[in-house]
Amino acid sequence: MRIMYFIITLVICFCTTTLQAENRANDLMKQAQSSLEQKDYTKARYLFLQAYKAFSNEGDYTQAIDCGTKATYLYYRENYYQEAFELCRQMTQFLLTEEEKAQKTFYDQRFQLTKERLQMYIKLKNAAQAQLQLNTLDNLASQSGSSKLSDDLLYTQTSYYYTFGQNEQGDASFQKLINQYKDKKEYDKVSDCYRNLIAIARTANNASLMERTYEKYIVWTDSVKALNAQDELGALQLKYDESLQTIQEKDDKLSGKQYMIVGLCTLVVILIAGLLFVAFLLLRFIVLNKKLKNIIKTTNEHSEQQTLFIQSISEQMKPTLDKLDVSARELRTTAPQQAGSIQTRVDALKQFSVNIQELSSLESSLLEPYETQSFNVGSFCKKTMDKVKDKINPDVEVIVDAPQLEVKTNAEQLERILLHLLNNAAQYTTSGKIWLEFKRKGAHLCHLIVTDNGTGIPDEQKENLFKPFSEVKDLAEGDGLGLPICALIANKLNGNLSIDMEYKKGARFILVLQI
Repeated sequence: MRIMYFIITLVICFCTTTLQAENRANDLMKQAQSSLEQKDYTKARYLFLQAYKAFSNEGDYTQAIDCGTKATYLYYRENYYQEAFELCRQMTQFLLTEEEKAQKTFYDQRFQLTKERLQMYIKLKNAAQAQLQLNTLDNLASQSGSSKLSDDLLYTQTSYYYTFGQNEQGDASFQKLINQYKDKKEYDKVSDCYRNLIAIARTANNASLMERTYEKYIVWTDSVKALNAQDELGALQLKYDESLQTIQEKDDKLSGKQYMIVGLCTLVVILIAGLLFVAFLLLRFIVLNKKLKNIIKTTNEHSEQQTLFIQSISEQMKPTLDKLDVSARELRTTAPQQAGSIQTRVDALKQFSVNIQELSSLESSLLEPYETQSFNVGSFCKKTMDKVKDKINPDVEVIVDAPQLEVKTNAEQLERILLHLLNNAAQYTTSGKIWLEFKRKGAHLCHLIVTDNGTGIPDEQKENLFKPFSEVKDLAEGDGLGLPICALIANKLNGNLSIDMEYKKGARFILVLQI
């Protein structure tokens, strides 16, 4: 515990001592500056020297070199050159030590110290040594890349050249410095340069330089007003140009907004026109739909009336046909041939009456679908073919190609279509083959195909094959309503019945069903 207390006490004492040393160095520097302002040069020199030593001990090279160079000036001001050069040597050694610690070069402090040496050699009129110091300053300014040191170098070069009578080089350096400040528009510094040069000429008792500089200074004083006015005019012109640019940008934005507004207005007009057109189409659709509903309603009413009329005619014909049937039977004993002909026509008329009633009933109920149920299509097709086998010529090969697959439709109505197609195939096929095939074409689409190698159907009859009353024929040979009835049943099964127009080796009917 005592050791810890001792360590803390040492740290506090060290920090206090450091702070006191720093405060002492600053106080010495302030006192030295005050003595210099009071022109007490001896005291000022002593205090600057003490401040230099204090800052050196702290490692504050910036303040140390600043105080040291001021002490050097106060030495050679009173011709104590030996002491001045010795102090410069000490400062050089101090800088080398600090640079080694920091691992970098202190260009500003080296420049300041070398410049002080240069001033001593200028005062001693030692041109050769002064030139060496000037070259060193040039190298330091170049290596540092500092614009501040470059400007200071031009000042120093100007002072050197004028002091040693090298007026052309002095004018060149001075003009270069002036041009730099002019380019930066630092006109106050240009005026300071002229005043400093006048002071240098006065110190060197160079009357011609002082006169020439005064003349240039007067010309500059007049011209700087014009330059300031020109700069102000340029600034105003720049503001004016910026204002014009701002106005132009706002004008462009306004024009853009105007174009946008025009575009939006055009778009609104187009949208309104489009809406009006759509409204017109919608209204037209509503009107047409209403007309279509009326037409459908009228057609349905006519169809119902037609069905009722046909039923009425059939019912009225039935007693007459029954009497003709009885008469035909009575004639069988006396005139069997005539009786057979009459019986055939009576049966045809009865079948026609049944078919036309069914055709009319199907047409009036097309929008009423059949009830559906699931069944095995393979077994269904085989049973359907078995029902017509006794009507098929023994020389005809029967083929059923249907997988054991469940489908959902109305089996009774589907069987009616297939039986009619198979009966027709059996009637017109004396040799060859009759096929009944089932093909799955999609998840809910299938084909039932009936094919035969019979006599086929002429191409000119295929177009009207499913249209009722498309030709006038003897009813004893059939009324031609079977296929139209099958087509209507197919429609009510959500399907379509058609004939393969490309098949030429007989007839092929294709029933497409949505299952």
